[in-house]
Amino acid sequence: MNPDYYACLVESCHDAIVAKRIDGTIIGWNTAAEKLFGYSSAEMVGQSTRGLLPDDRPDEEDAILARIRQGEVVGQFFTKRLHKDGTLMDISATVSPVRDEAGNIVGVSKIARNAGPYLESQRRIREADLRFRMLADNISQLAWMANPDGKIFWFNRRWYDYTGTDFETMQGFGWTSIQHPDHVERVLTGYRESLAAKERWEDTFPLRRKDGEYRWYLSRALPVRGDDGEVQFWFGTNTDITEHREQAEQIRVLLMEVNHRSKNMLAIVQALARRTAPDDAGFVARFEERVRSLAVNQDILVRREWRDVPVLELTQQQLRFVETAPGGLMLDGPAVSLKPRAAEVIGMALHELATNSLKHGALSCDGGKVTIGWDLRPADGDGPAGFSMFWHEEGGPPVAAPQRTGFGTSLISDIPRRSLSAEVLLEYPRDGVRWELSCGPEVVVGQG
Repeated sequence: MNPDYYACLVESCHDAIVAKRIDGTIIGWNTAAEKLFGYSSAEMVGQSTRGLLPDDRPDEEDAILARIRQGEVVGQFFTKRLHKDGTLMDISATVSPVRDEAGNIVGVSKIARNAGPYLESQRRIREADLRFRMLADNISQLAWMANPDGKIFWFNRRWYDYTGTDFETMQGFGWTSIQHPDHVERVLTGYRESLAAKERWEDTFPLRRKDGEYRWYLSRALPVRGDDGEVQFWFGTNTDITEHREQAEQIRVLLMEVNHRSKNMLAIVQALARRTAPDDAGFVARFEERVRSLAVNQDILVRREWRDVPVLELTQQQLRFVETAPGGLMLDGPAVSLKPRAAEVIGMALHELATNSLKHGALSCDGGKVTIGWDLRPADGDGPAGFSMFWHEEGGPPVAAPQRTGFGTSLISDIPRRSLSAEVLLEYPRDGVRWELSCGPEVVVGQG
């Protein structure tokens, strides 16, 4: 092949190509070498490349040449060289022996390129990997990653510290071996359903510690998606909730004990009422009904751990005693929850309304009907946001306003006004009692 063609190849190459004699004297220096090191071909031909060595590597060139004389190829390595302006550069180089037709080593061929961008990229990758491992291995949760099919390919150090296992036994679905046998089938079923749906997975179950003890964990996994929306892998964590569950159980037991003692106290109050007014059966009966309403509220609040109380549940529980009444009930409203105090007040009012209706109103006869509805009122030009509820009767005996008002009226109207800052409408049209309550959003915990 035409020698000029080889010369064109060398000159057009983007890598620095340096040709040297066996003693290191430069005999060829292409354009890319000029750009990389800053020296022209005229400045370098006839010189030694030892002049490019930094002070901390004086013997590197001699060591390389010695290997070349032995016929070795010095594969790609990273080192540093000096630019003409004194700048210290990172370069990668490959050095090979050049042989004549007889196979004798007569020279050296060196290919070099700027390794700065590559080494910086590698440094950032190592730094990012170190930060990830520091985070992953030192968080309190057990963490893991899985392929789209759910097979786990990585666990953090916490996992191995807790389980006492190794990757070989845990990879894929090996983690099921430390699941409690009573839960493993349920957990796997839910996990696979989430994988198939490509949606977030969450479950609670016990995991075996290396000493054989089982502890409860809340486990969550999120799908990590690519630009095309497909799941690339899953990232999951397991959080120890054993102590939280134990504390929650202790609180539940304490609440049940408080509820039990409160009911005992209510029973004593009922007994005192019977002894105080033995000749007034009507008073005792009404009093006991109201005490029972308080007990129902107590049960609901304890069951809900004294937090939010759904309006539907409150209404259904307070009106269980009228389920077999001749008249009918219809409930209608969104999923809304009340704060405990609001639930107490509204629950007592509903119980009182139902008691009256069962004796004198729509619930007392066939064909009678009570409609109970509630809603969240959005803020608009007519007023602020809030909660509203109504009780409407129809189809019962003709209604007349009571000649006098007593404690029952206070439960229905006065107490909600005072306790909830509510507007209460209580009317007695001939075709049925109408009760309406409207108050601010502060009585509501939320929807759902």
